[in-house]
Amino acid sequence: MRVLVVDDSKTMRSIQRAVLENLGHTEVLEATDGQDAVNKARAFRPDLILVDWNMPVMDGLSFVKAWRATNKNTPIIMVTRESEKRRVVEAIAAGVNGYVVKPFTPDFLSQRIEETLARCGVGASRG
Repeated sequence: MRVLVVDDSKTMRSIQRAVLENLGHTEVLEATDGQDAVNKARAFRPDLILVDWNMPVMDGLSFVKAWRATNKNTPIIMVTRESEKRRVVEAIAAGVNGYVVKPFTPDFLSQRIEETLARCGVGASRG
């Protein structure tokens, strides 16, 4: 399974990569902001995207909207500090399939990834 991790924090990308690898997903590509993700995702064709909301150049919500304009089915999980209900609703309306609020435990992120993939009909163990 190809997974794109989009976060301006190298530490957060490393944590998410470790969780994904623990789940058996070793084909992981990292992007540092939404524009970087748009550029990389076209060729990479991810099966799952984990995206932060607050990033420079292009924020995560703008990335989700841009990606959803041409890619309706890729599961997307927003991994962010944005926890207000209106923000969660806004992200879901834009096309996010799952939502994880930072800080999170690796177990919680793993659980949310598995739940989102199952709900979207993607085999979680295609690794």
